[in-house]
Amino acid sequence: GRGTLMADALRALETLPDCRAAARVHLVETSPLLRQRQGETLSNIDVTWHDRVEDLPMAPAIFIANEFFDALPIEHYVYRDGGWRQRLVDLAPNASDTAPAFVFTLAPAPDPSQNQPAATNGAIAESSPASQQIASEIARRIRSNAGAALIIDYGYAGPAVGDTLQAVRAHDYAPVLENPGAADLTAHVDFNALAAAVHSAGAVCWGPIDQGEFLHRLGIEARAATLAATATPAQKTDIETALERLIGDAQMGTLFKVLAIGSRGTLPPAGFTSEEANSS
Repeated sequence: GRGTLMADALRALETLPDCRAAARVHLVETSPLLRQRQGETLSNIDVTWHDRVEDLPMAPAIFIANEFFDALPIEHYVYRDGGWRQRLVDLAPNASDTAPAFVFTLAPAPDPSQNQPAATNGAIAESSPASQQIASEIARRIRSNAGAALIIDYGYAGPAVGDTLQAVRAHDYAPVLENPGAADLTAHVDFNALAAAVHSAGAVCWGPIDQGEFLHRLGIEARAATLAATATPAQKTDIETALERLIGDAQMGTLFKVLAIGSRGTLPPAGFTSEEANSS
């Protein structure tokens, strides 16, 4: 992202001066362009960038992953003739060195590691080993060093069968294999798979719960009302539109999920209840 959420979080943290003074900002970002934009947004902040979560310092930390996991690599498996075959990318027949083109194809044989139940021919199952590995690494660090994590993304509490891979270019959907490198590729996040990785690494998690419910519990309506009380009519309209976008059932309120991670034995974080501890 552009660093906007981090800027907002640090501004909120200023209500706790000692905590803000002790905080060190580390961002995991591989894109040089986004690093530049983040640096512009956080121009008055001392920021350290990393390519991988594994490169972060081993110390107590608060991890915030907002629309992070949806951009990680996924694997597709297609059910065909009694087994799950991995979906691969190949050069199209009309491809050339000057005009590369790509098509989807299937592995010649089923993948024996896939334990998905049988399905109809053509059904697609998704998995993201990269996401599970990163969730495990975050949990391991929280278990060893203390801290917490908040994961916010669009996704589901699996298992589920279906193709959620999509490409967005110039604010519009585009064919996934068209213009590689020029479009944003994303896929829905399997939150139960993340929770399982967290538990395997020795930490505990709560959720996932809908983003709308999470923000409601944190008092977003009251916060919006406070902002609107001194706003101009145009600003009030913007506040109402933004509020509906964040919590509305037809918008991000139910599509986006929230998962929290903490050390074993800690109380549920704000926005969650003890009954929402995930035991996946």
